[in-house]
Amino acid sequence: MTRIDAKFAALKAENKKAFVAYMMAGDPDYDKSLEIMKALPAAGVDVIELGQPFTDPMADGPTIQLAGQRALEAGQTLQKTLDMATEFRKADDTTPIVMMGYYNPIYNRGVDKFLADAKAAGIDGLIVVDLPPEEDDELCIPAQAAGLNFIRLATPTTDDKRLPKVLQNTSGFVYYVSITGITGSAEAQATDVGPEVARIKAKTDLPVIVGFGINTPEAAETIASTADGCVVGSAIVKEIAAGKSAEEVAAFVKTLSDGAHRA
Repeated sequence: MTRIDAKFAALKAENKKAFVAYMMAGDPDYDKSLEIMKALPAAGVDVIELGQPFTDPMADGPTIQLAGQRALEAGQTLQKTLDMATEFRKADDTTPIVMMGYYNPIYNRGVDKFLADAKAAGIDGLIVVDLPPEEDDELCIPAQAAGLNFIRLATPTTDDKRLPKVLQNTSGFVYYVSITGITGSAEAQATDVGPEVARIKAKTDLPVIVGFGINTPEAAETIASTADGCVVGSAIVKEIAAGKSAEEVAAFVKTLSDGAHRA
């Protein structure tokens, strides 16, 4: 059982929804980013989604693209992202960390080396948005063999014919993208999300977490109530971009996690 599996089992036992917070590793710099990461669990974050900056982030809107650029300009690398996880684990051995990014940096490092290093650093799961199920032998299957969850995205355009393929080797949880488009580009609507989550849950026992388009405590509560929890990314990244302190970012995150936990 991974930390992700254990966390969702504990939340289910408490009849509680999950709150997942996304942040870009190395934004605005390594030290500040690590400080923010360390503050997230006390702010009510159940799972940390740690973005790996990349030059061509096709699923991300302007807010997260700019965060990636700031991180890269500040010298963030894949190794430094793994270092962040290692440092975080010195004080927290329970909060799951999911690394979200693109395949190129992993391929460049070498899959076997990356998986061994990620596992050693305390990474629990991967979201790699540019590797479709047809490429599962490339990273998904090896990741699961190494003890990491491989989390797949389902979207409004994932029809009943495609859904079984998407779910086939997914583990940890299913990430449902609530809108058709990039991060931060529109608001998630519970009336649209609810039926889609139900459709996915009819095909899998995995938790379904909804992300994209959630930026207020009210939205977190509403969307989390339709699923097993929600993810907030762009709204948190905007606080970091505004130069807020780690304490201020954590206080904002707490309002969002409180919303999700009310669901």
